[in-house]
Amino acid sequence: MKLKLLCLLGPTAVGKTETSIQLAQRLNAEIISVDSRQIYRQMDIGTAKPTPEEQQAARHHIIDCVDIAHPISVADYQSLADTAITDIQNRGKQVLLVGGAGLYFRAVVDGLFEGPAAHLSFRKRLEQEAAEHGVNVLHDRLRVCDPESADRIHPNNVIRVIRALEVYELTGTPMSEQQRQWHPENQRYPIIAFGLTMPRALLYHRIEQRVDIMLANGLIAEVESILAAGYSRDNFALQSFGYKELISYLDGKSTYVEAVEQLKQNTRRFAKRQMTWFRKDKRIEWIDKEEISDVVGYILGKIDDI
Repeated sequence: MKLKLLCLLGPTAVGKTETSIQLAQRLNAEIISVDSRQIYRQMDIGTAKPTPEEQQAARHHIIDCVDIAHPISVADYQSLADTAITDIQNRGKQVLLVGGAGLYFRAVVDGLFEGPAAHLSFRKRLEQEAAEHGVNVLHDRLRVCDPESADRIHPNNVIRVIRALEVYELTGTPMSEQQRQWHPENQRYPIIAFGLTMPRALLYHRIEQRVDIMLANGLIAEVESILAAGYSRDNFALQSFGYKELISYLDGKSTYVEAVEQLKQNTRRFAKRQMTWFRKDKRIEWIDKEEISDVVGYILGKIDDI
């Protein structure tokens, strides 16, 4: 019988890192990062990666694994997570999944979304269209029928753009919506899951504070160093918030004030999407940090039988 995975989920800036480290110390647990960006070595400040001190306080997995020149797919992440889970459990420790990447969480716990079989003639037609008119034509079409997938998939990732369009063409339902359709009966691992939340106004204030702290801690210098190392501005990882806005500023396409405001707005929007995704999963027990001051104590009181 597989041991239960303890999961701590929620939007960016809600305070998952601090809580998870305290839980890990109390439970003899090791943390598996459920984050699509902390996996890259060069992206530290802009991804709110746990500091070296925090990683020393509790062992973390799937952080600083690969160079940003080698994008990691959801399937790659699932494989890394499976390996980490086996390793942690074989050493007699508790697994603690922590993060806000809903699709990555689903890949580990419920498996990958397979969707309909490939429609080869449809794919060929879209590939030809992209070659003749540019990839943005397809990405703009995806934004109309599946804006959530369009936000997640970079226009240059033609394979994924076409797949998302293909799923919509064959099913009439956006791929992002289908990916949120959880099937607990098909779970790959048993879990006990908690989500951290707080009033939206407070969360948005924390997000804005975090952006200011990132900038004070050298986020612009981090972006400059990545570009100076020769990485393309079109790099998949660099299209995420925290990087694309500052690249625009460094390229003279926006002012500093405009870039910072855009970064804050994009982060707020991301947090909203995270909550929309997670709220659909009825397995998660939500903890409002404004209502429960001792979150760690509350969780520990709920998991006697883990």
